[in-house]
Amino acid sequence: MMIEVRPLSRCDGTIAIPGSKSYTHRALILSSLADGESLLVDALRCEDTERTLRGLLKFGAKISWEGDDIRVLGTGGKFRASEERIEVGNSGTSMRFLTALAALKRGITLVDGNERMRKRPIGGLLNGLEGLGVRAYSQKGNDFPPVIVESGGLKGGTARVEGEESSQFLSGLLMVSPYAQSDVSIEVIGSLASRPYVDITLDGMAAFGVKVGNQGAGSFFIKAGQRYLPRTYRIEGDASNASYFFSAAAVCKGRIEVNNLNPASFQGDVQFLDILESMGCRTTRGKDRVEVQGGELQGIEIDMKEMPDLVPTLAVTAAFARGKTVIKNIGHLRLKESDRIHALAVELTKMGVRVDEKGDGLEIEGGKSHGAEIETYDDHRMAMSFAVAGLAVPGIRIKGEQCVAKSFPGFWETLQKLY
Repeated sequence: MMIEVRPLSRCDGTIAIPGSKSYTHRALILSSLADGESLLVDALRCEDTERTLRGLLKFGAKISWEGDDIRVLGTGGKFRASEERIEVGNSGTSMRFLTALAALKRGITLVDGNERMRKRPIGGLLNGLEGLGVRAYSQKGNDFPPVIVESGGLKGGTARVEGEESSQFLSGLLMVSPYAQSDVSIEVIGSLASRPYVDITLDGMAAFGVKVGNQGAGSFFIKAGQRYLPRTYRIEGDASNASYFFSAAAVCKGRIEVNNLNPASFQGDVQFLDILESMGCRTTRGKDRVEVQGGELQGIEIDMKEMPDLVPTLAVTAAFARGKTVIKNIGHLRLKESDRIHALAVELTKMGVRVDEKGDGLEIEGGKSHGAEIETYDDHRMAMSFAVAGLAVPGIRIKGEQCVAKSFPGFWETLQKLY
């Protein structure tokens, strides 16, 4: 399948984006651990969140969609003891979070995914679980899925977790730790990639009634005996998905307003607004809305370690800027849904953009670009980012466009509202 994106004759629009994927995943986990009924308002229904939801059903939570809301009858942390096989497809978040959750169950759980998922590391999380008294290992002994968790419950103690590969290892351990038999300390080894996602986890845990002691930048303490409380919980709009429309305003030198987005969110990706300002755009931020007005774009030099998911959006935006954009410190992007560093270099080059691919970065020389057939590598963020290029230049054709269902099933319909 392939879709051709038509250039906009005029870019001036107002759109609403769906709920945050990061918050939806976490709210599903936390409410399933609570003892009682929760309502998750304005949740995101996409392939990834459905994978988490189906895994939680197998653990014994009762979950149902009601329009854009999810009703969850939690288990109080008492999961079924039967042996289970959990399939997560290409959802890295589901893989890491459900693996951690399996530690609370008595029995054996196998968690597996598709071929790409079997190339995404998980050894750091398995080591962390071992530190808390759980037997968790890679079936093939290579620190990649499929993984097997043999558990009699989470004992507690001290877990050490590598921070460089994925913040989800830490987030998974944090969310299950209140249900350990004794207090839990978690120490992060090395620097922590994507720290804002850990802040989202801590924000969600607090909202459901659990306190985490932060003993310095990479040290966390969770007192045993705490329990998540059921509640009605509103999920804010997704800053990552909003970025494509902010980028559209930038590359088309137009105006786009996004509603139901909190500009003061814990989501690190709202900082994309600061990046666009530094490149020459104007932004207006209200209580629950943001407007971006495009301008003459200038290249910048920036460390994107904290905003890895927005590197594709930034790279496409940079193709329309004057001068060079240097994107640094993004080595962990080679372990995402695709090797995003290489994929971006290849596809931007097809558009006539000069790109220098580094081991952990990209250098992009903005200027004249043209139409091309874009390979998405079954990566939702590649598809949505390059769709933005199609709003500014004719002839951009996106192959495998249905991969957006992973995080934003309504993307193409929302994009259509700009015409």
